[in-house]
Amino acid sequence: MEQNKEMLESIETSIGEIKPFLQRDGGDIEFVELTPENVVKVKLQGACSGCPGAAITLQAIVERIIKEAVPEVAGVEAV
Repeated sequence: MEQNKEMLESIETSIGEIKPFLQRDGGDIEFVELTPENVVKVKLQGACSGCPGAAITLQAIVERIIKEAVPEVAGVEAV
């Protein structure tokens, strides 16, 4: 259980590092949950919600940064 707490803290720290870049363009990101399968669920907000480039941002930036910090993460999905 301690490892899960550390994972959650690392995930939230990673998302905190991503936020300023999204906010600069009028968007935002919110951590929703870590599933039992180690999939991180996030909610894209503001300009990111419905943006045609959101899927690319999610995979190319958000997922890469989170996986670098927490290799156990299987993937990142928007909800």
